[in-house]
Amino acid sequence: MNIRVLLADDHKILRDGLRALLERTAEITVVAEAGDGEEAVRKAAETAPHVIVMDLNMPRMSGIEATRLITTADPSVRVVALSMVLDRESVVETLKAGACGYVLKESAADELLDAIREVMNGENYLSSRITTMVLKDYLRTSPNPAAPPEQLSSRELELLQLIANGNNSKEIAFGLGVSIKTIEARRRELMKKLNLCSIAELTKFAIREGLTSA
Repeated sequence: MNIRVLLADDHKILRDGLRALLERTAEITVVAEAGDGEEAVRKAAETAPHVIVMDLNMPRMSGIEATRLITTADPSVRVVALSMVLDRESVVETLKAGACGYVLKESAADELLDAIREVMNGENYLSSRITTMVLKDYLRTSPNPAAPPEQLSSRELELLQLIANGNNSKEIAFGLGVSIKTIEARRRELMKKLNLCSIAELTKFAIREGLTSA
């Protein structure tokens, strides 16, 4: 499947760099660009992107408000916020507005492609530096019953810890000396065993059980 992406950022140089980064892979096509929040809302309606990479600090309309309007109009659109801000309040507000990803600009070169792929698979994606910080705020709201950690094998516990500490599938596969497909299959098995449905829920569970390094 070709992933249609809209880039929204008020700095053209950054948009050019992101376009070059994303279009290195044949699976992604940048279908439009926007230089402010109002233009992002308009271009989203006109071009029907699958994913919007959304800067939060833009003129005329903030990225958060643009995200709220876009996802309300079309809940199928996946928004990955792009920001220089490492702040719990900003992240939570962005996710509440409808974004399903949050990537720090300083790590965009390393994480943006992974973020786009994850959100297209129905997952949430947070930069590794903010995963634990944000998910601690959600622990009290998690309704999912989960198997106690003693029911997990040592291999499953190791995978759970690596995921919860912010490692993506590529990093885990490299560290364990296996393929990315193997890690993804193990992750699906782990989620099924714990009755959890996303990486975010896996991380919540790991934090609650004291399995993270944070």
